[in-house]
Amino acid sequence: MSELITAELVDLDLSAGTKTEAARSLAGRMVTAGRVTDLDGFLADVAAREAQMPTGLDGGIGIPHCRSEHVATPTLAFGRSPRGIDFGAPDGPADLVFLIAAPAGADDDHLTILSSLARRLMDPGFTDALRAEENAAAAAALIRGEEAPAPAPEPEEGTKEKAAEPFRIVAVTSCPTGIAHTYMAAESLEAAARAQGVVLDVETQGSAGFERLDPAVIAAADAVIWAHDVDVREKGRFGGKPLVDTGVKAGINRPAELIAEARAKAERGEISGIAEDGAGQSEGTGGTAGASGHFGVRLRTYLMSGVSYMVPFVAAGGLLIALSFAIGGYEIAGAKSVADHFAWGESASWAALLNQIGTAAFGFLVPVLAGYIAYGMADRPALVPGFVGGAIALTIDAGFLGGLVAGLLAGAAVMAIQRVKVHPTLRGIMPVLVIPLLASIAVGFLMFIVVGKPIASLQNALTDWLNGLSGSNAVILGVVLGLMMCFDMGGPLNKVAYAFAVGGLADPTPGSLKVMAAVMAAGMVPPLAMALATTLRRGLFTRTEQENGRAAWVLGASFITEGAIPFAAADPLRVIPSVMAGGAVTGALSMAFGCTLRAPHGGVFVVPLIGEPFLYLLAIAVGTAVSTALVVVLKGMRRAPDAEARADDGPTVAVAA
Repeated sequence: MSELITAELVDLDLSAGTKTEAARSLAGRMVTAGRVTDLDGFLADVAAREAQMPTGLDGGIGIPHCRSEHVATPTLAFGRSPRGIDFGAPDGPADLVFLIAAPAGADDDHLTILSSLARRLMDPGFTDALRAEENAAAAAALIRGEEAPAPAPEPEEGTKEKAAEPFRIVAVTSCPTGIAHTYMAAESLEAAARAQGVVLDVETQGSAGFERLDPAVIAAADAVIWAHDVDVREKGRFGGKPLVDTGVKAGINRPAELIAEARAKAERGEISGIAEDGAGQSEGTGGTAGASGHFGVRLRTYLMSGVSYMVPFVAAGGLLIALSFAIGGYEIAGAKSVADHFAWGESASWAALLNQIGTAAFGFLVPVLAGYIAYGMADRPALVPGFVGGAIALTIDAGFLGGLVAGLLAGAAVMAIQRVKVHPTLRGIMPVLVIPLLASIAVGFLMFIVVGKPIASLQNALTDWLNGLSGSNAVILGVVLGLMMCFDMGGPLNKVAYAFAVGGLADPTPGSLKVMAAVMAAGMVPPLAMALATTLRRGLFTRTEQENGRAAWVLGASFITEGAIPFAAADPLRVIPSVMAGGAVTGALSMAFGCTLRAPHGGVFVVPLIGEPFLYLLAIAVGTAVSTALVVVLKGMRRAPDAEARADDGPTVAVAA
């Protein structure tokens, strides 16, 4: 900070009453110093940044900041307010105000200043010294680091030496459905951090929303870990720090390695390329599966982003439609609109109401899929062309496949437009007008004129193939789907199989309903098998696994495949092949029995809505029994040599005990 701040950029009696007045007062000093060329233009950029997120920190601190075309050189101005100014911090007004100005495009300078200052502000000695200083030149020198704040008082005699400051990490975990993997990764990282003496704070971006980490906590962090399979929201908050960017499964299975990697990057001084607007990507992730990996990894992340937002529409719409059929029969789908024909006392009217609400929800399935695939690629400007492309896919009967392609086209179009350099005066309207307009035209042209009809033909061919499946072909498809559902238990292959099934519900046919039934049945097998195994052979499992086994009964019955992950993580070579075998058996039997399912989720709680319900439960039971038997046998084979070894070493063990 040697040239960032001088005495003329310090105001120890800042009289401003609002953050706007404070920014104008400090920016005026920058103009006088020749560091800002246009006061009003610069203040407009400051206000635009402030509108995105408050810049107040706990402890009475405000850090308004921005990059601007009107800044000539990186600059820091400081003001001390006797009254306090509201910058949106949870604990109240700020009396220490730092205005950071960086030239446009100088992301590294901006983030370095912000990160360095934020770290120093966590030191009470530094902030106390700034509050006590009465000389502007001395305050500037203090901020530049030329004068150290007064040392902390010596500990009283007999007290222990203060422990070294712990290494601090902030983490974000997220998965496509935002249910199990998100929170399991968070727990796994927290446990590993405690074991290593690391202070770790996690932001779980789950299906119920997320609570943002305190900006002061992020500012004080030494490194960042993202364990995610969908795009991290508001990623710009984590810029300027060492970043480990990986998939959510890595957060569950190898948290200690991720923490060690974060430490190593911090020691080497590796800083991520994430800017405050979320642009840019991290570098050097060591081959981990984050969003910044190779094209295949990024493509999966984009697709899973769309699936994660689509699932609630599928679940709500599918369950409503299934309930309507349970109440009024399948003919209720042809009922007249309840807006004109509704009788309070007739069950048929209520069935028609549920059906039409569910159908309305299902109408959003493909547009939401396309919109949020595009959003995962290029953020909010891509939502409009993504939704437009998805709606066109429905119009031309391109279905689920059309939605996938439309989302990718919309994201690519927006990313291409964002690469074009525009005049600063146009930047404000680019994301809300220009980009959505141009990208929507491009996507509409491509979907209507170029790729729409071929995709619609492919979708129709796939539908005809599913409807024509019978005998051995149907059984083979059931085996494949069962293997995919159980291989990574909520991971990419599992989600691909699930997305394939729910995509068929957008325009249900007998074949697509059989696929949905097989997918859900196979997905229930892994947790149910682990629950049964821990009940029958408790001695083969640890105390923790036995406790997880009790929870797995409920998780399996609810079609939450992730309930088996703790078992697979602890013993993958025995558990994963076992549950895959059982899942394949269940998928094959479900297809062979001709079971159908109109609900995309629900487990045993939607059995009354299943075609051939008793045979369906039989398929699940047989697959669960197969997996249980295999895992018990394989674990028993491992324990037998261990027992022989203990018998041979019996006297030694007894003495040691």
